[in-house]
Amino acid sequence: MGIGQAVQTSCARRCYKWFTFFPHCFHESLRVVTLNNPSPSIPPQTSSFFPAASAVPSSEAVKAVAAADLAAVNADGSEEAVDESSSQVLEGFSGWRRRWTIVVLCFVAFMLCNMDRVNMSVAILPMSQQYNWNSATVGLVQSSFFWGYLLTQVAGGIWADKFGGKMVLGWGVAWWSVATALTPIAASMGLPALLAARALMGIGEGVAMPAMNNMLSRWVPIKERSRSLALVYSGMFMGSILGLGLSPTMIQSYGWPSVFYIFGSIGVVWFLAWQRKVASTPAEDLAISPAERTYIIANTSRGLAANEKIPWKAMLSRTEVWAIIICHFCHNYGTFILLTWMPTYYHQVLGLDLMKSGVLSVLPWITMAIFANVGGWIADTLVDRGVSVTHVRKGMQTIGFLGPAFFLSQLSNMTTVPSAVLCMMGAQGFDAFSQSGLYSNHQDIGPRYAGVLLGMSNTAGVLAGVVGSLATGYILQTGTWTQVWQVAIALYLIGTVIWNVFSTGERIFD
Repeated sequence: MGIGQAVQTSCARRCYKWFTFFPHCFHESLRVVTLNNPSPSIPPQTSSFFPAASAVPSSEAVKAVAAADLAAVNADGSEEAVDESSSQVLEGFSGWRRRWTIVVLCFVAFMLCNMDRVNMSVAILPMSQQYNWNSATVGLVQSSFFWGYLLTQVAGGIWADKFGGKMVLGWGVAWWSVATALTPIAASMGLPALLAARALMGIGEGVAMPAMNNMLSRWVPIKERSRSLALVYSGMFMGSILGLGLSPTMIQSYGWPSVFYIFGSIGVVWFLAWQRKVASTPAEDLAISPAERTYIIANTSRGLAANEKIPWKAMLSRTEVWAIIICHFCHNYGTFILLTWMPTYYHQVLGLDLMKSGVLSVLPWITMAIFANVGGWIADTLVDRGVSVTHVRKGMQTIGFLGPAFFLSQLSNMTTVPSAVLCMMGAQGFDAFSQSGLYSNHQDIGPRYAGVLLGMSNTAGVLAGVVGSLATGYILQTGTWTQVWQVAIALYLIGTVIWNVFSTGERIFD
């Protein structure tokens, strides 16, 4: 192998970091436009990796090749990864990987997820003035989203594992986008209608996380998993940044209903792209190259058969599963308080107006987006260098618990706007290490049941959102923000102990 080829192969295998997605995403967008709208004088772009539309094989041919790939890789029925030399051969090609398209579109879906969620955090200020809501009513409105969100966590995981993540995630986005657009109409009809609309939105968003987890467990090899998950979850942080940053200006210019109409309509565009470009597994994909399909199949687990039973008893009897469930609750309690109440905190405690509250609420989410990808890169590097997955997951999640606990404990002592914002940024930044700890662990212990496991644990996480939003509203009626932070800190510390005693990074379900 020549020096240039060796360098190309090394770069292709080593440089899959979050910031590489965006220039490649631009290239992919140009390619799609060229293929779908070719100029009469310019033929559609073709290559060995990107066939023209006429060269795309039939679904039967693709599935036949995928079956042959799978048989060649796992002739004995095992799911062991290919060796290092095979990995180099399979990944020794240039160009956009098909799995990157899946990851990028999941990133955008999660960005929309939080844009549609956090717009209420800003809009709640003028809405509460218009409808004369007190803190308890505000807490009720904030928590109503989680009522529906709670219902589809486990169901979303089951549907994704049985029927494929493409269908479940796609229709989930369409559902919550419509519910978002209907929010102003529901609010004008009264509080019960508004609560129902927010709950319906939660039902749609509830399937997003388990369906995404299912998609990545089928598409992303284990050595790329932490970075891929970190990128996708950073879409949520980017959604918070855009939602909190754009909402104040939109509200001042066009009124608070505008954020719901505009944000909700964007989901329709994403849904059309998702339906056109995505398949649930590499075996079903019509555009993937044979080399990449073989590599992915060799380094990921097979999915559930349509009639295969889920081992509920075995799952619920393992302390490692309960560690994930309990720690998900402990983690999300503090996270959802910051997500839903941060603009209100800036307004009530720091005396900031709507515009400044929204803008400063963006900064902690920028920190979170950066730290999530830094943590993902660190975690994957440690695993690649031979550190046990168990030690990596425990270390990342310990940072994800103790970092926020420390900064929230200092928040009550801060008397200036810059110092309070820095504490929020520190809390959110270190919280992002959880993406390489708790949130990656479902695929570690049971990759075939990743959607179901995440649905189970995220049910507890959503319950934390319901309890946290309601509790914060009632605490603030008679208490202080210091008491709000103390509850979150206590749960972070409890989660740290449980995680380090009972969690594992080893596979415990076949």
